[in-house]
Amino acid sequence: MALKAVPICVSFSELGLCDFVQNKKRIPPFSSYRVNVAKLRKWECLGLKLAEPDRAQTHVEGEKTLSPSDLGSNSTDGGIEETQITESSGFHKDLNSLPKPLSATDPVSSGNDGSKVRVAYQGLPGAYSEAAALKAYPKCETVPCDQFESVFKAVELWLVDKAVLPIENSVGGSIHRNYDLLLRHRLHIVGEVQLIVNHCLLGMPGVRKEELKRVLSHPQALDQCEIALNKLGVVRVNAEDTALAAQIVASEGILDTGAVASSRAAEIYGLDILAQTIQDDLDNITRFLILAREPIIPGIDKPHKTSIVFTLEEGPGVLFKALAVFALREINLSKIESRPQRKRPLRIVDDSNKGSATYFDYLFYIDFEASMAEPRAQYALGHLQEFARFIRVLGCYPMDTAL
Repeated sequence: MALKAVPICVSFSELGLCDFVQNKKRIPPFSSYRVNVAKLRKWECLGLKLAEPDRAQTHVEGEKTLSPSDLGSNSTDGGIEETQITESSGFHKDLNSLPKPLSATDPVSSGNDGSKVRVAYQGLPGAYSEAAALKAYPKCETVPCDQFESVFKAVELWLVDKAVLPIENSVGGSIHRNYDLLLRHRLHIVGEVQLIVNHCLLGMPGVRKEELKRVLSHPQALDQCEIALNKLGVVRVNAEDTALAAQIVASEGILDTGAVASSRAAEIYGLDILAQTIQDDLDNITRFLILAREPIIPGIDKPHKTSIVFTLEEGPGVLFKALAVFALREINLSKIESRPQRKRPLRIVDDSNKGSATYFDYLFYIDFEASMAEPRAQYALGHLQEFARFIRVLGCYPMDTAL
């Protein structure tokens, strides 16, 4: 049966797959779009005034852009009052030495001597994302960013070498914002990190947990500690992330206010740990993705995972047929995620960097446990082309089996 021409975005040229295939035409690989920032003295490449590299897939004009606030809601749970905190008013002197997050409006950061791998993450020092970066690269220099979008830009513009982003939590589910950003940017998944989340109740030195009247943290962290917080009878207050909540408590010095954050955050901001492991579910694990500008060469010496995204023609049983290409080759699927795309088209470009908006009903993100160096994985993707209108390989990388 002849295969029809399907746009496939992959990253393993050594396997005979081009970076973007559409009607048997080729465009330069993604590496040709690198931005040279070697002459910059400071990290000032995240400003909005700087041009970004062209994207092979991007949303057309008029699309609604999601904000990082989509990761959590401000709705109350169980009648407990909630308030929204966006920033703190002051800081202790010992906190001023901490690195400031990179942002789109204030992208200046300290220089680097090149002796360490620089890894970007969203949040402040003490965030769980930083812990994931340190687990993957124990001697790395962690670089905080204020938003997920800034993390992607930091890697694309050569400010950092790698990025670590949360993609799913065993309790809270998938982080849809980062799934959307994976498709809108050209970074490659080169690894994953499984991190056990251990929420701690933090407070000012000398304060007992019974004296707390309100507790700050990220909405998901507050929801994951609902039983413990309900027993205390405290007011839950939303903050942008767990480390920021700890920083606010330390900087404002309010004795009746606590924070739900990591034990590392307590150490960084000089807070006492009033209670440990206060999450409702002890098996609370967050999966992080490691992103880089270039893909790694897939191997078969250790278990690998491959992440792809694709769309399908409409019709009965089409999704069943698409998933069957993996079952026929005994390839296990470890993750399936769908994202609606009816009103958010993708722009597919050809070798002239021109393209038209293409509307897809759904995008399907799949992680399967096989390396792209294995023939069965290559045959599975070739078979998938019979049903898919668009395929992109997001990355092939070693599985993290250590918790």
